[in-house]
Amino acid sequence: MSLLELNDVKVHFPIKKGVLFDRTVGHVYAVDGISLKVEAGQTYGLVGESGCGKTTLGRAVLRLVDITSGEVVLDGEDLAKLSDKEMRERRRKLQMVFQDPLGSLNPRQNIESILSEGMAAHGIGASQEERREKIRAILAKVGLPSNALSRYPHEFSGGQRQRIGIARALVLEPDVIICDEPVSALDVSIQAQVVNLLDELQEELGLTYVVIAHDLAVVRHISDVIGVMYLGSLVEEAPSDALYAEPKHPYTRALMSAVPIPDPVVEEARERILLKGDLPSPAKPPSGCRFHTRCPWAQDRCSTERPVLQDVGGGHRVACHFTSEIESGLLQIGSSAAVVPAARTEADSVTAAAVAADTEAPESTEAESTETESTETDSTEDAKDSTAQGA
Repeated sequence: MSLLELNDVKVHFPIKKGVLFDRTVGHVYAVDGISLKVEAGQTYGLVGESGCGKTTLGRAVLRLVDITSGEVVLDGEDLAKLSDKEMRERRRKLQMVFQDPLGSLNPRQNIESILSEGMAAHGIGASQEERREKIRAILAKVGLPSNALSRYPHEFSGGQRQRIGIARALVLEPDVIICDEPVSALDVSIQAQVVNLLDELQEELGLTYVVIAHDLAVVRHISDVIGVMYLGSLVEEAPSDALYAEPKHPYTRALMSAVPIPDPVVEEARERILLKGDLPSPAKPPSGCRFHTRCPWAQDRCSTERPVLQDVGGGHRVACHFTSEIESGLLQIGSSAAVVPAARTEADSVTAAAVAADTEAPESTEAESTETESTETDSTEDAKDSTAQGA
């Protein structure tokens, strides 16, 4: 049995309307039927564009938002059926590292108070001194000095605050840590330090991670299995190397084609899939396949029948009606997107036109200046002739 298992999880937020009496006029389908499994000691990465429901899914696992339907099974126990009191007891096994390191820390508490609060609530440590010693050991693991205990969140840098957030999760000795965009607010150099820290802690403590991010490079570096979300649904899931080597869902193909390759020759020769249109509203998702309004290979069936995740071999699951046809080339790209060389994208064309305009402008200005100087010279000579004739 998997350590963490989600079965058809749905999170729908009601849309209320009215002044005196609220009435529900619709729902926002933030998470709409997601099923996945996370094994012990594994890192599961969730990727997708902003607004696809990644963070809501992570919060639903911890019951920080109400689950509309479905099961969240942790170590054989369905968390969705627990009362609030029972869930508070189980939260020691589930912890979260939030996206905003400063916003997730109480500015009125020093670091010792922040880290010891959860320990006291769960009965960890017989005394404050015992808890303080454990906190010092955890701070050492995340690379912070022991004198940080008496300091406040605003006295630390962004990277240090994220380390404090990781330490707060570690002091409770959880089974699963959900990392919501753990490095998106940090500089690139600090991102690498935090990602490497998460790797080291996993090897040392045997942790299980669910990493939520939209940075494909970060997810590839840290994840064993990756799930791709689109508009509240899971459209593809595969081992990390397999997903990057051979993406199968049209949305994943478009995502991967947007990742720059640090090789000028390869970057010049490869093709990019440019999607048209914006992400549809989760309050009014399209019928059938959620992606069919932007899919370059969409067919009539896609608008009426919603595909389910199917295993296509090697642990690779895809929610698409025409996976094999697209892969074999039997189904050609349509008019809803364009496949163009990376060096000739629309953005590049606009840039080239702007550069050309900037280059031509000085020549035109110089010509106008020369013409003006010539006119002024002729006017001066005419004035001199007139003066001479008058004399």
